[in-house]
Amino acid sequence: MTGPAAAQPTTAAVRRLAAVRRSAGFATRFLGRTDGLVGVIILGFFAFIAAFPGIFVGPLEDVTTATGLPLHAPYAAHVFGTDELGRDILNLTVHAARISMTIGLMATIITIVVGAVVGIVSGYVGGVLDTILMRIADFFLVLPTVVLALILAPVILDVIGAGAEFGGIRATLLVIVVVIGLTSWATTARIIRSQVLSLKERMFVDRARVIGSGPGRIMRRHILPNVVNLIVAQAVLTFAGAVFTETTLSFIGLGDPVAPSWGQVLNTAQAAGAPGLGAWWYIAPPAVCVVLVVLSFTLVGNALDDILNPKSASRLRVVDEP
Repeated sequence: MTGPAAAQPTTAAVRRLAAVRRSAGFATRFLGRTDGLVGVIILGFFAFIAAFPGIFVGPLEDVTTATGLPLHAPYAAHVFGTDELGRDILNLTVHAARISMTIGLMATIITIVVGAVVGIVSGYVGGVLDTILMRIADFFLVLPTVVLALILAPVILDVIGAGAEFGGIRATLLVIVVVIGLTSWATTARIIRSQVLSLKERMFVDRARVIGSGPGRIMRRHILPNVVNLIVAQAVLTFAGAVFTETTLSFIGLGDPVAPSWGQVLNTAQAAGAPGLGAWWYIAPPAVCVVLVVLSFTLVGNALDDILNPKSASRLRVVDEP
């Protein structure tokens, strides 16, 4: 068979090959950077233990299954020591990774979805809608996360019940997800809007208007694909902030004792008087995990930003040159 019909499979194959080559080139550039490689290794480790904590430390210990001495320093049977109930700190830290990472992921999804939609619509439509959306974003930018959490937590828990569950996530943890999402989307919206303001003046957008494409189609088919790189880089950095914020909120008492996160473990350590008693082993493991996860996301985010947005990297090089 000859003609256009016969050429279509070849064209599709060429496009797939080009996509594979682009992906391979991106992976090579990303893993060729020290910050990107180190960040991926750390993230891969924490993602694995968060997905399969039982493989490493068995089931989550509680008061009835604790096997150690109360608040004991590290020894052979418990290499990270024990808490005031005799529970293994390594066991708590590994299981807490799942809660902290899950909350960070859910909060990041809310932040990126809301921020991307608001940023694209505001930047493309402009006018009064742009002004209204940006004033709302400014309000959320100055809204203190901790204060909002303290206000929303009792209200939401009274409405839905403290013991309620949604998709396996308890209501007390959903409060943290909602608070982080509400206080983080504005920054993403601002960043994406600034890019959209430039994109909507490009020639390909004008051509789409001329052929009769509506605003919705233009935003979906032409604007969104051109800000995906920015969204991906912003999502990685947002994840780091979400994990840190979750730790802070859990530390001040908004976490769920039944499903401990790293912040909840630190809160329990503080309540047990670990700092005053010199029980460093109670504080160090969850604190180090938080630092490593936030650092790894920051490293990955910086690497992605330099690769996906080469103009920003070139500007930095110009500034650094003597």
